[in-house]
Amino acid sequence: MNDAAPIFRLLDVEKVYRVDRGGWSGLGRRPPRRLAALDGIRLTVRTGDSVALVGESGSGKSTLLRVLLGLTESSDGRALYRGDDIENLTDDKRRSFQRDVAMIYQDARASLNPRLKALDLIGEPIRQHALCPESELRDRVAALLSRVGMPGDMADRFPGQLSGGQVRRVAIARALASEPKVIVADEAVSGLDVSTQAQLLNLLRGLQHEMGLTLMFITHDLAVASYLCRRIAVMYLGRIVETGPTKEVLRHPLHPYTRALLNASPRFFEPIAETLPGEIPSPIDLPPGCRFASRCPRAAQDCRTHEPPLAPTRANREVACLHPLID
Repeated sequence: MNDAAPIFRLLDVEKVYRVDRGGWSGLGRRPPRRLAALDGIRLTVRTGDSVALVGESGSGKSTLLRVLLGLTESSDGRALYRGDDIENLTDDKRRSFQRDVAMIYQDARASLNPRLKALDLIGEPIRQHALCPESELRDRVAALLSRVGMPGDMADRFPGQLSGGQVRRVAIARALASEPKVIVADEAVSGLDVSTQAQLLNLLRGLQHEMGLTLMFITHDLAVASYLCRRIAVMYLGRIVETGPTKEVLRHPLHPYTRALLNASPRFFEPIAETLPGEIPSPIDLPPGCRFASRCPRAAQDCRTHEPPLAPTRANREVACLHPLID
């Protein structure tokens, strides 16, 4: 069990977007329609931990990270960083938060100003936090480039002169420039060839152990989650449906949705599994009961009337299912 202090805590966090303002029909005025991107999220991330967020597109993973980064305000609940409410940090604590928590975006190239050289892109957070004199900036940037496996002369190149893998390395070097305690990565290796993915995963894993970083990593790839992260949180339509040690969850899933994700993962020399039956409910008009019931082969009558809470089932495991799978 990880007894380290919590670095992030999400307490019943909700994020609701208004889709329209409502309107009139033959039955009277229809109330505004709302979409709950996050619905009662509870999650604890401890110092030095590595957590993978997995789930289908639209499950709320990126919204959750935006709430953690303070880029999106929650509609309800509390998001805490070291015990302080992220949305109400004092100026001094916000500056400290901005230095301690760094983001690697999914579209690394779009996140970098194409008019700036790598020297200035990586140097920007160093200058912002006054981490070294200007005379030492080039040497510091060169050291960061070396740490991510790039020669120092790459500092004079623009993003348009770099390959996809090199751009990702520059984005990682920029994230490390402020000497952060936490790295938050959104599909940081997606869209790259397998060899480059492996190199970047080895790099991130090495940096995490070497620097004692806390890592939160969004991925659709369960193999990536297994290799990089010690813990996993599986999301479905705005809720976490299963959490626990990554290897245990992937070896013995307790939620039918987690098993479905595993079955859908491609394997060498094996046919791709059939997709789940049924349709994904509309997030604007969720049915009563378990939101996975319409696709679950194990759904019983109570699943269609009672929404299961995320509850502990065994050591370090939680699942939101009325009839969890049995090993």
